[in-house]
Amino acid sequence: MHLKDLTVLVPTRNEADNIPAFLNSLPDEIKLIVVDASEDNTHEIIKILRPEHTRIFPCPGSVTGARQLGAENADTPWLLFTDADVIFAPDYFERLLKYEDYDALYGPKLSTDEFVRYYRWFGRGQHLSHILGIPAASGSNLLVRRDVFESVGGFDLELTCNEDSEIAWRIKRQGYHVGFGPDLHVYARDHRRLYQGVLRKTLHSMARCTLLFLNLLPSRWRRHDWGYWSSTRGGSR
Repeated sequence: MHLKDLTVLVPTRNEADNIPAFLNSLPDEIKLIVVDASEDNTHEIIKILRPEHTRIFPCPGSVTGARQLGAENADTPWLLFTDADVIFAPDYFERLLKYEDYDALYGPKLSTDEFVRYYRWFGRGQHLSHILGIPAASGSNLLVRRDVFESVGGFDLELTCNEDSEIAWRIKRQGYHVGFGPDLHVYARDHRRLYQGVLRKTLHSMARCTLLFLNLLPSRWRRHDWGYWSSTRGGSR
């Protein structure tokens, strides 16, 4: 794998405060697709700071639909899904290129300022879940081969959240090789959901993911986010 084989895909909604640091953490030569639903000047900031190797598509819908639209417009063998409120570790892409034997790969999201312990323990939980045979992927840090993404049908567009974990389970269930890279760090810069309550966020993720994994989530609930986005409406996705 080389950087030219990779497209970074990011959904944005009112990310003017976050997008400069995100863009600064990307190698200049890597392709970037932004799917934007912003009402602020996120779009203009991106055009000014990263005019090369960048495409921007408008999408007023869900984050799942934005990720899907980005993937459908990518033309590289590898797709790297992420979020605009993170930054990549300085050595992230150097480390990423060493992982060549997987069809999908994910890593942890950590923090350098607030909630450091929470993110560290969450990353350990991801690793443990992976060891137990259940990928615990995050859309902030998820690499997928494009042909594999297409073969499993892409994201479940009925889901307004947890679409990242769900696609990783389908990839694994269809016999593809899913890996966890504990040294592939991205760092969160926006902790607004944790400000609403660490326990609330954790229980929300665990409950929905358990029901999804066991195929027990009623179809009428798939489009309902159980308040996942309520604290960020008008802000980041």
